Order: sequence, then C-alpha cells, then structure tokens
Amino acid sequence: MVIVNWNSGKQLKDCVDSINKYGAPFVEKIVVVDNGSTDGSAESVEFLSDVVLVRANANIGFGSASNQGAKEANTEYLLFLNPDAYLYQQSLPNVMQFMRDDANRQTGICGIQLVDEQGHVARSCARFPSAKEFIAHATGLSHLLGTKKVSMADWDHGSTREVDHVIGAFFLVRRSVFDAVGGFDERFFLYLEDLDFSRQAKYLGWNSTYFADAQAFHAGGGTSRQVKAKRLFYSLRSRIIYGFKHFDRSSAMLLAITTLCVEPFARLALALATCSVSSLIETLKGYSYLWRWLPQYVFFGKTR
Repeated sequence: MVIVNWNSGKQLKDCVDSINKYGAPFVEKIVVVDNGSTDGSAESVEFLSDVVLVRANANIGFGSASNQGAKEANTEYLLFLNPDAYLYQQSLPNVMQFMRDDANRQTGICGIQLVDEQGHVARSCARFPSAKEFIAHATGLSHLLGTKKVSMADWDHGSTREVDHVIGAFFLVRRSVFDAVGGFDERFFLYLEDLDFSRQAKYLGWNSTYFADAQAFHAGGGTSRQVKAKRLFYSLRSRIIYGFKHFDRSSAMLLAITTLCVEPFARLALALATCSVSSLIETLKGYSYLWRWLPQYVFFGKTR
C-alpha cells in the first residue's frame, strides 16, 4: 500500500485508519511518502507502528513519490491510494479475489467503484485520448467536433468491464507489471502519470479492469484544490509531455501550439464573460508558469 501525501490534513489519518481497520489480511505494509508537507499531516501517522513514513522533504511530484514508495513495498501487488480516499470493509477482499482468479491473469491494473460524499458513484475510468480529443478540449469544441467521451461519463460505472484506464485514486497493480513498465514516468510531476502508466502497460499486453463489486470512498480534487494556478500549470504541462510521448510529432506539435497559443485566450475570454476575477488571475499565473518552463523543456529536456 502506497500513499503519496502533500498537506492533506486530517484526510491522511482517516485514510490510514481505514486501512488498519479493513486492510487485513491483504495489506502487509503501509508506505506513506510525504512530499514536504507543512500542515502536520505526516506527523499524524509518523509514530504508527504499521506505517513506514518516507520523507521526501520537498514536493517531488506524484510519480516520483509513488516510485519511492514502491521501493519500500516488496509485495506481489501494489495499491496506490490517494490520501483523500478510504477503504470500506469489502474494498479489498472482493477485488483481490478477482485479481487472483486465473481467468483474470491478463488484468495488470484494477480499479474499483469510487463513491463521493453524497454516495454517488464517480466516473473514474477513461478512454485513451487522441490528439484530436485533447485539442477539442483545449479549444472548447469537444461537442462540435463529435469526439468520443474520454471520461466515459456516458456509462454509469455500474458493471465490471475492461477499460483503457482507471484513475490513480485507487490503482491496484501487479508488481510484475509495475516493474515491466518501469514505474511511473517521473517527467509527469502531477496529472496523466497514471494514464501514461496504463497506456504503457497496454503496449506490453496487460489490461486494465474496472471492478464494480467493491467500493471505496474518494473525496476528489484532493489537495490540488489549494493551488489552482499551479494545478492548471501541471495539467497543461503534462498534456504537452504526454502528446510528445504518445502521438506522432505533427500531432504533438499541433497540440502544444493549441495549448500554448489558443487555449489561454479561450480561458481568459470565459473568465471575462463570467466576471470571474479569480479565474482570470489563476489563468494568467498558470500560463506564466508554463511559459517559464517551456524553454527548459524544449532546449534541455527538463521537466522540473
């Protein structure tokens, strides 16, 4: 069990408590990787006997922290769980039985049904996006271009099925698959690292499955709510990195140009139309971060 924490407050302790209550006999070790939290959340679990706390002493990103946590957990399965999630009694028994069934041996990654504060089942799966779909989203033309629904919101998530991707809030992976993929690509500081991992696993012949006969709680949004401008920057940056990794060069270039030169004006126009000063400021800040990062990526291949 690996939890990446960054200023998640009381949520981290609630998450760990739920694992202690409902994790046996499936959880051998709880590894919490703390990305330089300053809110005391890491200290709330520091002295728990069943927790291995790894202090990164800085925010090194989700992918890098997850990889560090995986090194501490020498188990057949790795469960990456968000600190704003917690387990129920049947979260693990049912899904582990599913994964250990010989009929499902090609399932390398599994997610379960996630519910929010209101008890609603979240849309937690996705189809692999194409460059066209990313561009349509960036320009606000998704409906006009008739692109398929990447987020799978057209499906009620009420049944078990093979999918392209399950989100990283509850991301159960066979250790053999994690090692074969090489862990999370640490160029993705935040956002799309789990999607990239699923795509890499698919290239290697492994499937992802959404398992509807088990549930866990997930608040959604997590601590990224605290830093909206940085959240925008990380999501845009990850999109550009993802494009150059998985699309042909011309499509990746078009996606990058759209993200850098078209989308900011669309976002600013929307902020002005809705008289949202906060959105205007967040957009300007987010894109200022992106433009400062861009030369490092183009000329030196740096992603930090």
